[in-house]
Amino acid sequence: QVQLVESGGGLVQAGGSLRLSCAASGSILSIDAMGWYRQAPGKQRELVAAITSGLSTNYVDFVKGRFTISRDNAKNTVYLQMNSLKPEDTAVYYCNARILPSGSSWWRDYWGQGTQVTVSS
Repeated sequence: QVQLVESGGGLVQAGGSLRLSCAASGSILSIDAMGWYRQAPGKQRELVAAITSGLSTNYVDFVKGRFTISRDNAKNTVYLQMNSLKPEDTAVYYCNARILPSGSSWWRDYWGQGTQVTVSS
């Protein structure tokens, strides 16, 4: 069974930094794109950043220049380095990955359980 496990959330003051990690484990044949989403109270879940297996990256405008997504393919892990954090970055951050499970012909989207990031002013 495939699962994504996130870590690294917490409470930080405005202007501070946090690094999120998300490790995929289980019977995995291959991983395509991986990404980070976030959901603030009362709002829809939104994409923050994504990275392909070839390490091409994509960011939404509100995090460009502040957040950096990276991945270690050998460890099936994706990271999100968040700098210059703002109170409006407060949300639950979710990891997402498109994975081909071992023994399957179908790619599937998997989600982590979410990690809370709170930025105080």
